[in-house]
Amino acid sequence: MGPEHLLTALLLVPLVGTFAIALSPEPWARQISLWLGAAMVVISALLLANFNPALAGMQFVEQVNWIRWPFPVDYHVGIDGFSLALVALTTIVTFAAILASKTVGETRPRLYYSMVMLLTTSILGVFLSLDLVQFFVLYELELVPMYFLIAIWGGPRRDYAAMKFLIYTFFGGIFMLAALLFLYYQLGQAGAQYQTFDMVKLATVSPLLAKQVQLLGCLGFMVAFLIKLPSFPFHTWLPDAHVEAPTPISMILAGLLLKMGAYGLVRICMGFFPEALVTLGVGLMALGAFNIVWAAMACLVQGDMKRVIALSSVSHMGFITLGLGSLSAAGLNGAIFQMVSHGFISAALFFLVGTVYDRCHTRQIKEIGGGLARQMPTLFYFWMLATLANLGLPALSGFVGEVTVFYGSFMSPVAMLPAHHTFVHGTIIFACTGVILSAGYMLWLLKRLFFGPEQERWSGHLTDARGWEVAVASILALFIVGLGIYPMALTSQYTPVADRMTRDVQARTTISLRPSQVD
Repeated sequence: MGPEHLLTALLLVPLVGTFAIALSPEPWARQISLWLGAAMVVISALLLANFNPALAGMQFVEQVNWIRWPFPVDYHVGIDGFSLALVALTTIVTFAAILASKTVGETRPRLYYSMVMLLTTSILGVFLSLDLVQFFVLYELELVPMYFLIAIWGGPRRDYAAMKFLIYTFFGGIFMLAALLFLYYQLGQAGAQYQTFDMVKLATVSPLLAKQVQLLGCLGFMVAFLIKLPSFPFHTWLPDAHVEAPTPISMILAGLLLKMGAYGLVRICMGFFPEALVTLGVGLMALGAFNIVWAAMACLVQGDMKRVIALSSVSHMGFITLGLGSLSAAGLNGAIFQMVSHGFISAALFFLVGTVYDRCHTRQIKEIGGGLARQMPTLFYFWMLATLANLGLPALSGFVGEVTVFYGSFMSPVAMLPAHHTFVHGTIIFACTGVILSAGYMLWLLKRLFFGPEQERWSGHLTDARGWEVAVASILALFIVGLGIYPMALTSQYTPVADRMTRDVQARTTISLRPSQVD
């Protein structure tokens, strides 16, 4: 098989695996899943080896006619440096989540692992799709496996959490479908030659639409993606879903599903509607800053350690909207880096929360009482690493994304306008307080769990990390440390894409910002 078919192979591995696991004997389900997870990692490594990072366009493109009526829909896949980074993240985190499913997957393993494979197919399909209808179908497909993964293997309130997740994300899908059809109709009004669902062509023809049309289309897609991100005021489904979901599914939910929303904001909202984003950029920056600070403050009052990490994800997703709204190359570079970095950090934190819960059978911080470091020294070291990465310690991946977003926001072309200068810089300074708050709630969480005197009720009852737990934590820690020490390993892949997209937006910024607005 040549490299030109690698993307199809990558999609087929989890899709075929879904049915293979469902039809296999129960004891084989986990082993098949591990082999499939390893195969996806190998294919993503082959993609990296054959990828040319100097090119900003799509590579490994495959396109086949699929449906001609009532709309022309193609099987169309391809990647650039941006989507390649998220594909690699998906395969690694998925493999780690399968490893972490050793105890969860003991109940109805065929159904569990087949749902994980179907979920992976949906996530990979979103990052690979170059047809907008195909993108939409795969974006919505994840509702089915995620609903069952929470509703069957979740906690005491799993039915409520699964239904709330389904309603919120389905509601976002309605907005996306409406925006998709609206865009197709408006392009038809401009001329039949412009009517297409090809996302590469749409990035060229959509910016030719009138500014008000762009604004309406952008808002429809943006609402859908902000729900998935999630962002205030659509965020309330996330803490409930995380608290009730089993540990490996929380790893996928925080590490990968949230990135689908972030990916859509960049690929579609920024790629298709540059003039609209010029108008909405300041609002996105303000929304990002609010999410960073508000969610960080909410973390300080949580009694459930899983809820702390869930709201921390809302806070850290705010950096993505802050960087995207800045319309600067550095801001977008930082936002993309934050997507990947947070994927590894959040997956590690949710896995580590699960290790403590498996031993103490509670997530309530007060009930645990502290002193765990004496009986879990190895897990404590991994906890400390993930905690420091989440609060943005230099030399770890969390620092790189956050500092680049702040730098890009200060250098934003929007911030240079006198009308926005004071507001934007005030917004950025406000967002900086979130970094201080994140250090506060993460270090406080670490202290309340691991420091202090050893609790009598845990004495002699708790065990340190098992071999497979060390393997999962080590995989994620390797990328957290590696990207923190040498971020160029990641940024070199997607920088040409980020630079091209921001040049396109800034070229239209000069059109939109008339002298009367600058005076």
